[in-house]
Order: sequence, then C-alpha cells, then structure tokens
Amino acid sequence: MRTINEIIVHCSATRAGQHVTVESIRRYHVQERGWRDIGYHYVIYLDGSVHRGRPLEQVGAHCKGHNAHSVGVCYIGGLDSAGRPADTRTPAQKQALRDLIARLLAEFPGATVHGHSEFADKACPCFDVQREFPTSKS
Repeated sequence: MRTINEIIVHCSATRAGQHVTVESIRRYHVQERGWRDIGYHYVIYLDGSVHRGRPLEQVGAHCKGHNAHSVGVCYIGGLDSAGRPADTRTPAQKQALRDLIARLLAEFPGATVHGHSEFADKACPCFDVQREFPTSKS
C-alpha cells in the first residue's frame, strides 16, 4: 500500500442537483483528459452514497504535486444554479464526507485533510475544509 499523508477534497464542478456518476467522470477523465482512469479514489453522490473510483493502491490524478501520497475524495456538485462556485452539498453528502474522512483518518493515522483550493488557484471544493475539519493541519 502507498504511504498516505493527505486527504484532498474536491467537487465535481457540476450544478446543484445535477447527478453525475463515477462512470461519467471516468469517461471524461479517460477520453477527454487522456488519463488511464478516474482521478479520484472516492466519489460521493447527491444521496450520500460513497462510490469507489481509482483503487487506493494506485496514485490518483486529482491534485498536481500531491497525488503520490494522497487520497482524492470528490463530492458531486460545487456550482449553484447559475454556475458559480457554491457549497451545494446535500445533508447526506455532508454526513457521508464526515464519515469517510473519519474512516480514512483512522486508516491513515497522521494524514491531514485539505481542500483542492489549498494547492491550486481554484474554488474547489467550494467550502472551507479547514473550518469543517479543524483537526487538520495546514
């Protein structure tokens, strides 16, 4: 297993309420971006269900310069109805993210939690990860 020291949270940059699947993200990442698989390790649907993306044993493709030792978690959403960055997580997604982060932190002690925006000039994941996960180190 890889050494994991970061958990990086992303949004799919899709409009509020727009359902997107792991397979549609995988198709986009492979066919449009030229990657070998979906970039994220986990994707959280609108209903709060958590779906596997790329296997944890494999390096992700979700945050340049941080992929080798991180887990990429993506929730569906991140844009309001006008296409502006917004925290569009449903209550079920918020709970699923809390549960998944807790599980990953237990599996990878010492790992820190970050938003993609901490490493790139992007709004992603469109909420303050450090405020929501105060045990994280920046």
